[in-house]
Amino acid sequence: MSLLPAVDWMLLLPGMALWALALYLPLSLPLGRLEESLQAGPLDAGGQQLVLVVASLAVALVTGGLVQLVLCWALGPGWASSLALMAVLAGLGWGLLSRASRD
Repeated sequence: MSLLPAVDWMLLLPGMALWALALYLPLSLPLGRLEESLQAGPLDAGGQQLVLVVASLAVALVTGGLVQLVLCWALGPGWASSLALMAVLAGLGWGLLSRASRD
């Protein structure tokens, strides 16, 4: 038995994707330890990069899904997706501001 019917899960996907995008960089930065352990392992460079990309995307999607579910429960699906969009835009703004301050 699922928490929500299948149709309702499909409505959560855009918010989950936005939260995954908003959380991608902060969550992929700590994967440095995984990168170090992969360099000591038997995989070639292409295999190491594939494992890192899949791991960081999986972490972001799982965390994005959990954040979306919690916010949907607390605020409602529309508000959770709107907050995700605002988080993505804020991250983009901070990135552009940091780039402009370096120049």
